[in-house]
Amino acid sequence: MKIGILPLVVKEVEEDVLKGVADYIREFYSKFGFKVEILPLLTASDLFFSYNPIRGQFLGRFFLAKVAEHRGDFSAVLGITDADLYEEGMNFIFGLANPYLRAAIISLTRLRPELYNEKDGEVLKERAIKEAMHELGHVFGLGHCENSRCVMHFSNSIIDTDYKGKDYCERCLNKLKRNLEGIE
Repeated sequence: MKIGILPLVVKEVEEDVLKGVADYIREFYSKFGFKVEILPLLTASDLFFSYNPIRGQFLGRFFLAKVAEHRGDFSAVLGITDADLYEEGMNFIFGLANPYLRAAIISLTRLRPELYNEKDGEVLKERAIKEAMHELGHVFGLGHCENSRCVMHFSNSIIDTDYKGKDYCERCLNKLKRNLEGIE
């Protein structure tokens, strides 16, 4: 069982963020027998059709579909992009997942500290880990959690992301364990 991590890049996805996310996912999901592999970088050049110049953003579902194309023999694949993503009816999204495709994507754009006039460089990695864990939770059948400290809590803003932890609460963890029993 393997989880693939796919850098899907417009300009740059920082190597230390990619590695930090991969290391955290590896540490957590290895308890369930998963290996984690970082896939070769893929440019998003063929996804520019999904760019909305009025919004200055890309429609996230096309990035998710691109990630899903690279699932191959992975149990799940997680894309990490520097593109600013949105979905209809939302100003932006931190990430998007589809359990049927066993694919997810997270965007680093709205997680960047400089967007909020913050200086701490490590905060980007922490936020990316939380969003990666959240979207993988969705891939493996978890819904949103009412516990505001659980990584599965819905983040309506960066404040919510910063407040929640990087891990699943006991309730979500138990459900995740059950859901992972039949995964290949």
